[in-house]
Amino acid sequence: MEEISGGRRNRIFCHGPYLELFAPPRAGSDGSDESYGNRVRRGTLGGEMAQTGSRSLPRRVGRVAAGLLLLAVLAFVVWASLARTATPGPLEAAVDDPAVEVELGSVVTLRPSASDPERGVVFYPGARVHREAYVATWAPIAAETDTLVLIPRMPLNLAVFGRSRADTLIAEHDEPDEWWVGGHSLGGAMAASWLGTEPETDVAGLLLWASFATDGAELAEREDLHVLSVSGERDGLATPDDIAERRSLLPEGAVMVEVEGMNHAQFGRYGAQRGDLTPTISDEQATRALTDAHVEVFADR
Repeated sequence: MEEISGGRRNRIFCHGPYLELFAPPRAGSDGSDESYGNRVRRGTLGGEMAQTGSRSLPRRVGRVAAGLLLLAVLAFVVWASLARTATPGPLEAAVDDPAVEVELGSVVTLRPSASDPERGVVFYPGARVHREAYVATWAPIAAETDTLVLIPRMPLNLAVFGRSRADTLIAEHDEPDEWWVGGHSLGGAMAASWLGTEPETDVAGLLLWASFATDGAELAEREDLHVLSVSGERDGLATPDDIAERRSLLPEGAVMVEVEGMNHAQFGRYGAQRGDLTPTISDEQATRALTDAHVEVFADR
């Protein structure tokens, strides 16, 4: 097939899927006549394309890496957002308990019904556990020890992203005068970590439920700090050995209580937890033991 262009005759040949255009010679970069077809046949064009491809490879790799990172972040957000929710029965029973007033919201609040609270506690939930899952275990403690309890919502249900929440909550309450902080599992570790930053707020004590202090908190020399650590003998996540190994990170006067037969999930009411051991006591017995430990420690204040 021939084509007339600008007075010149170009010849086009079709070979299967390929199309070659033999145009009149034109000057190459070295001054010689070099046609497009000649460059294809000699491989010059292939080299140019290879160079272009090699330059675009890092960009393609970067785009793929960015896409994978985005997927990983999204997967993490979805995973963290799927918090273990409160078991309906125990939650409803605690809300209906006339001895305690319960307010559900972004900050779960429990206060004794019959008296003004003598102390306040800011309590951090465990990792991916909904704050309402601790209402049933805190209700009898709040009622029997005249304690105001605040359980805040954590970003992505992880206290590591909200360890200073106690600062704001305590500042928002003029009373009571005495404040404690604490938490379950990761929540307890983050409460201890926050105390290690020496916050401006005067905090009287630390409550650890199936938890321990972090190395960086440096609480061992805090003689002014009251500490209650309650652990479960059947805890498969924060095991008795874990608690014992980190005992030196707490003040010498810390009260250590191990509840025989209690497991990790019984510190809240959210059902069984993967990796935990089977308890040998009932939820009611576990809550009673937990309550007794707090009654005794608070009575000594």
